[in-house]
This record gives sequence, structure tokens and C-alpha cells, in this order.
Amino acid sequence: MKRFIPALLLYILINACSENTRQSSAQNPDMAIGKIEIYDAAALQAIDSNAAIEIIAKGYTWSEGPVWVPAKQMLLFSDVIENKIYQWKEGDTATLYLTPSGYTGSVKRIGGEDGSNGLTLDKNGNLLLCQSGNRQVVKLNSGLDAPQPAFTVLAAGYNGKKFNSPNDLVTDSHNNIYFTDPVYGLPQRDNDSTRELNFEGVYKIMADGKLSLLIDTIKKPNGIALSNDEKTLYVASSDDEHPRWYAYDLDENGDIKNGRILLDATVMKAKATVKQGSDGFKIDKYGNIFSAGPDGINIISPRGKLIGLIKVYSRQTSNCAFNETKDILFVTADDVVMKIKLHD
Repeated sequence: MKRFIPALLLYILINACSENTRQSSAQNPDMAIGKIEIYDAAALQAIDSNAAIEIIAKGYTWSEGPVWVPAKQMLLFSDVIENKIYQWKEGDTATLYLTPSGYTGSVKRIGGEDGSNGLTLDKNGNLLLCQSGNRQVVKLNSGLDAPQPAFTVLAAGYNGKKFNSPNDLVTDSHNNIYFTDPVYGLPQRDNDSTRELNFEGVYKIMADGKLSLLIDTIKKPNGIALSNDEKTLYVASSDDEHPRWYAYDLDENGDIKNGRILLDATVMKAKATVKQGSDGFKIDKYGNIFSAGPDGINIISPRGKLIGLIKVYSRQTSNCAFNETKDILFVTADDVVMKIKLHD
């Protein structure tokens, strides 16, 4: 009996600990998703270290390009590989919104990325899409209530050559559109036989439809956003060897005056558990960059200092979006979409 009692006690303790863990996980489902890390007090303006991370949708091949639609109180996001856009509203499950979203051809593509990637709204509330498969930037024709796969092409190429695969985009208050054009959507990427441009560019489509090339020197340009005052254009490079965030000063016409490396993520990526480059991002109400990158959503000050991290376990993050008051952050990460409450 003396030998049995300790063994029995040990069994009870182990099961009690396991039960406590199960109860804790049930009460806090975000425990297995990620956590908030604060590196500088400036990050506490936007987010608490104990902010909950909630999965609101799951089961996708590669979720991307989230955009919040204030008029409909809904989130739209792409499943790039599946050529679909989904919608989510508070209290509902995510449902299919539009397909096809990025490739509308009849000949099946082998490899590459077919679907829409980045999504945004213009000043008039129209949905704009970067179509990886069709290799163009378009506007949805049907409006938001009854979406149909019919599009107005805003730009399909530069100097008579097709784009590589438009990836992400942002609009300003004058309805100018800025977008990136890496090779990620092409089946063989850099060496794809259908590739027509020998560089990966950052472009601007003016409100009158005129297209201009702004940058042709960034490898793998990816995420893109404007500062709140629209005086700075930020671009992420997901280059394997030197992932970075760049900042470019804009003149009164929205053209680039000069640029600089805002933050080099090479060391960050090397130290990360989830080793990915700089990806999609948005700007919060304080001017901070919330960007997909090494280990999750990196929070970067306007001066280029890493001040916090929404660490996402075991998944690559692709992009994020705020609601209209910027107190809710939505994050697309691999097969899931997450929601995080920020400060009011």
C-alpha cells in the first residue's frame, strides 16, 4: 500500500493538470495560435500584451489580401490558390463571395497562383483586385451586393508587355492606385516562359487611368501601403536573402522624390521560428506598420523600429487589415483568418 499511494497521487495530479490545461485551452482558444510580444512601450498605444487572438475562419489553402468593407460591415479575403474570395461578418461563418476571382481563362494553368491576391476599395467603394492568374489590376463591375466575375481592366501591362503577377495594392484619397508586381503568381516565377518584363515593378495608376512605373529595383516587391498623411509610400520586399521594408517620400503629385530602407529583416528572418520574408501590411492610427513577416505580424514604428510582434505559431502570415476605426485587426495566415482586438 505504501508504494501504491504515491503512484495514485501522481496519477491524480497528472490528470488534474491535464484537465486544467484542457479547461484553460477551451477558455482561451488563442493559446495554440500565438501571442503578443511588446519590445517598446510605443506598441502599447495600439495593443495590449494580453490581447486575444481569435480564429474566425479556417480551412483555406492560402488566405490573403483581406479588406474591410465598412458599408457592408464585412471582411473580404482571397484564397489565392483556389481562385476564390470569401466574406465574413460578425456572428456568421465565412461564405464564398466570388469565384473565379483571379483567373478567368478556359485553359487550365499548371502551377502558379490563379486567384486574386491583394484587395482594396477605391474612394467610391468599388472593389479593386490584383489578379495573379490574369496578371492585371481590375475593378469588380457588379458592385458588392451581388458579385459576379466580370471586371473592368485598370492595367494589364507596361510598355506593351504583360505584368508578371500583380500582388498587392493601395489607393489614396485622389483615387490613385499603387501596386506591386512580383513574379510569385507565375508557374516558374523568375524563369517562367510566359514572363515578358525583365524586372519586378512598383506602379501607379492615376485616377485618369495613366500608368507610370515608380520603382524597378526592388526584388520581390510585395506588400504596399501609404502613410496616413499620404506623404510616404511603404513597400515590402520578400526577397529570400534580404527581406526589407522600404519608405519613399512622395511629392504633391504622388510621385517618388527619394527612398530608403526603413528596416532590414534579414537578421529577423534568420532568428525567427517561422522564416518568411516581409509580406502584406497596413498602417494603424498612430502611423505604425502592422506587417506580415518573420514569425507573424511585425509592428514597426514610422521610424523603422521593431516595437512589437503578434507572434503566430507554426503558420506563415500573409497580410492584415483594420476595420474602419482601426480597433480590430484581421490577419490572414496560411489556412486561417484571425481577429485581434486593439485599443479603441
